[in-house]
Parts: sequence; structure tokens; C-alpha cells
Amino acid sequence: MRDIEAKEVTRTVSRLFQEACYHLPQDVLDCLQQARDAEESPVGRKVLDRILENADISAKGGIPLCQDTGTAVVFLELGQDVHIVGGDLYTAINEGVRQGYNEGYLRKSMVSQPFSTRTNTTDNTPAIIYTDIVPGDRLKIIAKPKGGGAENMSRLAMLPPAKGRQGVIDFVVNTVDEAGGNPCPPVIIGVGIGGTVEKTFLLAKRALLRQVGEPNPDAEVAGLEKEILKRVNNLGIGPMGYGGRITALAVHIEVLPAHIASLPVAVNLQCWCARHQEAIL
Repeated sequence: MRDIEAKEVTRTVSRLFQEACYHLPQDVLDCLQQARDAEESPVGRKVLDRILENADISAKGGIPLCQDTGTAVVFLELGQDVHIVGGDLYTAINEGVRQGYNEGYLRKSMVSQPFSTRTNTTDNTPAIIYTDIVPGDRLKIIAKPKGGGAENMSRLAMLPPAKGRQGVIDFVVNTVDEAGGNPCPPVIIGVGIGGTVEKTFLLAKRALLRQVGEPNPDAEVAGLEKEILKRVNNLGIGPMGYGGRITALAVHIEVLPAHIASLPVAVNLQCWCARHQEAIL
């Protein structure tokens, strides 16, 4: 059994969210540059130039990439031989979010009683936490600030199984088409297929953590990703909805078995500002 101090979890979470809000991962930057080179629309190229310039200014100045610093989503891989000491794990994570958003001058966007008073919680808590128990004595923390504009464009379909592959393609493409410029394209499209209602959405969100453009290791799924990406980029929505060739940077699909009566499909869109950072304790 290995002990990890709760205060170390707090420090790490605080750092990760600040870094995520200031620095785009290199794979995202590389993909945006490739999109700029491939974009045929003059206006689309200018938009992508401004996005890349924005990322450079943010990294050099230590200021947020976007005014929407998101919901604090945390993915944990908790080794079964880890013991958190000196406090509760989830309390430590929420304290890290509280400190990180205050110290980093990040916008606090969480409101309580969202159906009525919508009172700001003032510190961007509570975090949305997903925990997997894994072998080993390490704790992996992934911090993902998830913006509201793209999240609002998420969709779920419980398709009849007879709809099959083509039904999945049509649903995903139609979701992006209806979203238009609202999710701040070029987007990354996270897709979950299978499982249950809640699990397929979690698959879709987890898919967004993959290196941008890295295909699913299953050849059939990778082929589906490629076909959807081609169809989405033929929609003509373009960067920030101004028209053009590049509406999406990538399609990432994760699949689980499903009940014989079900074909759940979830789409979780990620704006160009695909922020996430991780650490292992």
C-alpha cells in the first residue's frame, strides 16, 4: 500500500487546471496548424490564424485561452494499492479546483439550483469527477476544463438497432450540422456507441482525451471515424461557422457492447480550445 497526501492532490489539481487554461496541448496546436494549411476559404484561414495567435499570446502571457474556463471535469485512475491520507480524495480535488480558479484568475461558471436561482458557487466547484480503479500504486489525474458552448451541443440518440452503421453516421453528421457555429469549430467530435444511456455519454467525453486525430485501434471503428470526418467537413460550416472546408479536426469514437434491443449513440462536441492536462502521483 502506498500513501498519497491529500494536500498533494490539491496542489496538483490546482496546477493542472491553470496550465490547461493557459496552454493548448502540442497535438492540438499541430492539428490546428494543419487545418490552417488545408483550409481553402480565405476567411477560414484568417480565423485559424487568429486562433493560433490567441494560443501563442495565452501561453506567453499566462492568461486564459478562452473567457469560458469551463466546468472542471476530472478523470481519475486510482491504483488499488493507493491510500489517500490526510483528507478525503474528492474534497482534496474540489479544494484544488477552488484554489486553481482563484489563483489563476479563471472565470467561475458553476451555478447552484440551475433550474431556478442559478446562484454562482463563486469557486467553480463542484468538480465533475469520474474514477476508475486500476492495478498499481499510482494516481493519475486528468484535468479537463469543458466549455459550455460546445457542451450545449451534445446529443443522445437511442437508435433502433436496425439503423446500424448508417444510422450512427447520419446522427453524428446531423448533430454537427444543426450545431453550426455554436460549438466554436473546428471541433473535435467525441462519439460513444453502446453501453447504456449514461455510459455512452461518458465514452464520448473520454474519447476527447485521445491525441487529436489518433485513430481507434479497431480498424472498423477507425474507418467509421474517417467516414464521419469526411462527411462533416463537406458540410461547409468551416472555422467558427464562417464557411470553409475544416469544420472538424477529428472524430474520436469509443465503443462498448450494448443490449440486443439498443443502439445508444452519444455525441460530445469539443471546441477548438481542446484543453486538458494530466499528472501521475
